[in-house]
Parts: sequence; C-alpha cells; structure tokens
Amino acid sequence: MSTHHQGSSTITSQALSSYLDSFLNVSAFKDYAPNGLQVEGKSDIRTIVTGVTACQALIEQAAAVNADAILVHHGFFWKNEPEIITGMKYRRIKALMDHDMSLFGYHLPLDAHHGIGNNAQLAYQLGVISPRVYEPVAQDLLWHGHLEHPLSASEFSQLLTKVLKREPLHIGDNSKPISTLAWCTGGAQDYIDYAAQMGVDAFISGEVSERTYHAATEQGLHYFAAGHHATEQFGIQALGQHLASKFDLTHHFIDIVNPV
Repeated sequence: MSTHHQGSSTITSQALSSYLDSFLNVSAFKDYAPNGLQVEGKSDIRTIVTGVTACQALIEQAAAVNADAILVHHGFFWKNEPEIITGMKYRRIKALMDHDMSLFGYHLPLDAHHGIGNNAQLAYQLGVISPRVYEPVAQDLLWHGHLEHPLSASEFSQLLTKVLKREPLHIGDNSKPISTLAWCTGGAQDYIDYAAQMGVDAFISGEVSERTYHAATEQGLHYFAAGHHATEQFGIQALGQHLASKFDLTHHFIDIVNPV
C-alpha cells in the first residue's frame, strides 16, 4: 500500500528537523531512542518517504523512488541495544549513506500528538466520539472515548479488521456490547489495568502478552490485540501528508507488510 503527493519545493534537513522538533514537541518526551534526525544525508530535501519502521525493505523502496529523506515511527539506536554498527544495522545505515538519504525517527512524540499522532489517528479511523487523553498516564499515551452506537464484540472486530486490514485477537464475553473504549497503539498491553480503572467496555493495543488474557477476563473487559504495525500505520502517514502540504514536498507513504 502506498500514497503519493507530488510537490515541487525543497526544504533543508536542518529546517525540517527544527520544524518537526517544535511541531511534535520532542523536548517534552523521555523516550527509548533519539527523536529527530538519526542519520544525516543530503541537505536539500524535495522527496520524502514515510513508513512505520526503518527496515531494509523500506530503505530500498525509498531509494527506488529517489527519496531524499525517510521519516519513520520506529527508527534506530534503541536503548539497551548493541552499540556496534555491524550486521543488519550496518547494512541499513550503509544503504542510507550510499543513497545520501536522511533518516528521521519520531517515537513517543508521534504516538501522543493530538492531531496527527497514532492514537488520534486510530480514533479518527474508527469513528470514536470525543477522543481524549487519560491524564493519569504520562506523556499523553493512553486515550479513551466512546462509539456513536453500541457494537457487539463481533461487529467491533469487523470494524477493526476493515480499518486495519488485519483481524484482531479478541478476548472477552461476546454477549457484552461495547460503547466505551480506551486504547494505546503499539506495545501497550499493560495499560489494560488503567482501562479497567476507567470502567470502559473495551481496551485496544497493538501487542498482547500471556498475562493480558487473565487481566481482561478477570476485570470484565473486552480486549483487542490489533497489531503493533497495524495500529501505528496512520500517524506517520498523516505526518508525511502534513509536511507535503505545508512545504509542497513530494511524499510517498510506503507500507511494508508486517503481520505483528
């Protein structure tokens, strides 16, 4: 899956970096990887590619459309990973440098943004009414809202499947309708206890753990594991569309299939 916007202007990598740092309020976040420019390429940027994760396939497809920069949600240099640049990491970074492409990564700032962020965009895609952050959880990462009309668990699963192009794992009592829900995209399964405290009918995250089953059943919640990649495909795409429109850049969103 890909989307495309044809622009004709350029922006420098430093100007783009400065704009995104401000737009995404990067300084407000304590994160597990650096947010912003991670690998420096050419100065002038006319064509950007967005994708969920800076994998080899995304880098190669970005090179194929002559991208000057890649923007992703999952970039490089994660906390506690090996610091040496060998093997897979070497091949990825070498490919970027061979094509003089910059890599920008935005993790938690992209999850939390109230307009184009992953959580806000998932709410928009699902038609959630009055989506808002749950204040007791730091960094605006847990959201909640309600559906326009109550749905059965089966109907809500069908809605998630239609929106995400992926069937979710559902845990819960099929006879209980869903009106209110909480969600956090990606690997946020342990926020389920906050969802239970809120008293919502359902909780959505990307990933699931063995313990999540018991947390859901014992607290009377519907739980949907909807896919880490799938739940985080909309934020980076919306960011690319925003940049393409604001700066008249060429933008390609490239979706690298990931079933997890």
